[in-house]
Amino acid sequence: MHGEYEDTADPPVDRIGDMEQRLSLVTLGVADLERARSFYEALGWTTGAAPADDVVFFQAGCMIVALWDRGRLAEDSAVQDNGGWGGITLAHNVRSPEEADSVLSQAEAAGATITRPGAETFWGGYSGVFLDPDGHPWEVA
Repeated sequence: MHGEYEDTADPPVDRIGDMEQRLSLVTLGVADLERARSFYEALGWTTGAAPADDVVFFQAGCMIVALWDRGRLAEDSAVQDNGGWGGITLAHNVRSPEEADSVLSQAEAAGATITRPGAETFWGGYSGVFLDPDGHPWEVA
């Protein structure tokens, strides 16, 4: 027992706001927008962006995945781009191991690098990982 709080290791957090718990958009910084767009379109993703647009938006369920020049994204976000992995992995869940392997094969055919082939995982599932042409990791599980 911790003071007045029973059965908990930490006291409740005092909230200072009510930000909704949701993610609306993920922007991937890319070195070559045309190449990145072609890669995602080869996977079957569609966009309404014109060929000359400087940002490409893909509707992905109830959220959006955007592609934008990596340098411009860093500048707009007021961060230093160290050029390495940013500590984020995207995920695409499927219905079966066979579907995971199919998506990994399609990604490789479109130009992805497979960093971890599909296999059973320590947590009891099945997944593999590919890197898009700009090195953004995608787990397919």
